[in-house]
Amino acid sequence: MIGKFLRGTIIALCVVSAVRADQITLSDGHATRYTVVRGDTLWDIAGHFLRYPWQWPSIWKANQQIQNPNLIYPGDELVLSYVDGRPLLSLTRGRSLKLSPTVREYGRGRAVPPIPLDAIQQFLSRPRVVSEAEIDQAAYVIGNPDQRLVTGLGDKIYVRGIANDANNRFSVFRPGGEYRDPDTHASLGFEALHIADVVVNQFGDPATAVVVWSNREIIKGDRLMPQEHEEFPEFVPRPPDHPTNGRIIAVIDGVSQIGHHNVVVVNKGIADGLEPGTVLAIFQTGALVEDEIGTAQVYRKDLKDARVAEAANPSAVGRFFDGVGNGIRSADLAASHALGERIGGAPMKVQLPDERAGELMLFRSFDHISYGLVMRTHKAVHVLDYVRNP
Repeated sequence: MIGKFLRGTIIALCVVSAVRADQITLSDGHATRYTVVRGDTLWDIAGHFLRYPWQWPSIWKANQQIQNPNLIYPGDELVLSYVDGRPLLSLTRGRSLKLSPTVREYGRGRAVPPIPLDAIQQFLSRPRVVSEAEIDQAAYVIGNPDQRLVTGLGDKIYVRGIANDANNRFSVFRPGGEYRDPDTHASLGFEALHIADVVVNQFGDPATAVVVWSNREIIKGDRLMPQEHEEFPEFVPRPPDHPTNGRIIAVIDGVSQIGHHNVVVVNKGIADGLEPGTVLAIFQTGALVEDEIGTAQVYRKDLKDARVAEAANPSAVGRFFDGVGNGIRSADLAASHALGERIGGAPMKVQLPDERAGELMLFRSFDHISYGLVMRTHKAVHVLDYVRNP
């Protein structure tokens, strides 16, 4: 649950305090002090001071009178100072607060969470990526008492494929599009569109279940999988420990331009050594542009080389110029008069460098796919942009 998540995060933040401590970079125009407001997250607060917000614990200075400094509350003030040339953050409580030696749990309206938990909660306890085999083996909806075409909240449904000793809470999903690697074209799994939750009140073949939540109608053939416990992963925000080069292959809810706190799908997962908490930089794919000047220069060089070869061996190369000499000389003349115009065919293409566009943090990983929350963007981000070590 949420409390367990925060306990793990607090411990993790202490552990990560030694990570990249000698590479701290303050953001341009960084704040020297900041007062926490309701709605802040630890990541957002760190962004007021640091270029890389996940380095927060590396500059934290715990005040001795505060027994648990990682719990921050609205009204608290953070102050940036330097000790031996190293930046440090300290905290002053903005209100009277009785602290005990035990770890306090995060609760809505109380301590500031590490990330916006509401943005990822629905992705942690429901199936999101399934294999073809999992789809084939999953329980499925066979109908309803009135044999209506669709079923909604409060209705009964009949389901086949549920074992009598199974959990009685299930998520209903509809197989969506197939995720494929954009480079290898290998299948990475299928999107599972979560459409409803049901509770089985009578096991059998078929079993009877009642719809307790839905965001769209259930139809015959929809699949069911046991509902997972709603627990937040105990991740440590950190960069990958090895070179990583992946891509954003989808964005949830199908928006055309990806922004702050959008959930995206990355074509790397557990098999690639990536786990929840991994921070990746997003790189906007460089545009492919035409280079007409370079094209003209290449044609001029080719012409010069051909003339040198002709002079060295007139009998062998002369026949070449007999057939196409006029065309090449015309192209050379065009280049001389207007370098940059298209000559001799389509211009060559040049790939511009990728530009860093933001950062994301993975919060759920499967074998070959991960879900990430976009934490910051300063350029437009799109599907097929790259994700790499920050």
